[in-house]
Amino acid sequence: MVNKVTMAPQGPQFSELVQGYWRLVDWNMSAQERLTFLKKHIELGVTTVDHADIYGNYECDRLFGEAVALDKSVRDQIEIVTKCNIMLCGDKTPERKVNHYNSSKEHIIASAENSLKNLQVDNIDVLLLHRADVLMNADEVAEAFAQLKADGKVNHFGVSNFTPRGFELLQSRLDAPLVTNQVEINPLNFEVAHDGTLDLMQTVRTRPMAWSCLGGGSIFTGSTEQAERVRAELELLKEELGASSIDQVIYAWVRKLPSNPLPIIGSGKIERVETAVESLKLEMTNEQWYRVWIASKGHGVP
Repeated sequence: MVNKVTMAPQGPQFSELVQGYWRLVDWNMSAQERLTFLKKHIELGVTTVDHADIYGNYECDRLFGEAVALDKSVRDQIEIVTKCNIMLCGDKTPERKVNHYNSSKEHIIASAENSLKNLQVDNIDVLLLHRADVLMNADEVAEAFAQLKADGKVNHFGVSNFTPRGFELLQSRLDAPLVTNQVEINPLNFEVAHDGTLDLMQTVRTRPMAWSCLGGGSIFTGSTEQAERVRAELELLKEELGASSIDQVIYAWVRKLPSNPLPIIGSGKIERVETAVESLKLEMTNEQWYRVWIASKGHGVP
């Protein structure tokens, strides 16, 4: 069973693994199939779900909401994370000329309210700013967060893909702690382990969320020298650890980081979720962790 963990001081409790819904459109499920999948991963203890307003070209929130509407009782069994501030241009937004960011008070509030409507829920557990925005006015963001909190629409706030300084800037304007920084962590890209991002998370005792743990599949199919080195090392570790797949080794590798990241699962197949849950039993040594580091970097440690 997957345990619940506290994300930050005064923060919410999340499941140790998070189910991501950014590919929900591609799963081609009926509303009932979506609800069945949701209930199955809840039964496994994976109760935290990750969304964003833009996922699936602004469709995933709505599709998830259709499933929740079939059985409103599931709302009390899950923790909903969603994100805002990316503005996509496309067929649904023909007035926009380029993709850009908008962290204004007006947009944050409007986006949260739209997500509430699409998800068919009364409040959001955690709202994240999706990307670091050079034009972000921290005071204005703080005003938006305060209003959403006061109105009972959002319980907690956090960020995604923020630098350490960006995190500190926004935190300096808030009364309550930011409860996470959702960042990319996988054996092909773990720059956040070296640029101070995860160091800051340890400092403030806040757990990051890890997206793209499997590298978007490139770890399994990539033909670069880096991908081939990493894949070979993961296969060796799979045998040593008694894992059933290299997916499990990767999740164990991500969770070994002392900032205690919560891996986000991207698959819509319950078997893959079960595999991820089984990975929680694996324990990796420091040397085994660094073997993946070395395979990724292509050289030994300094």
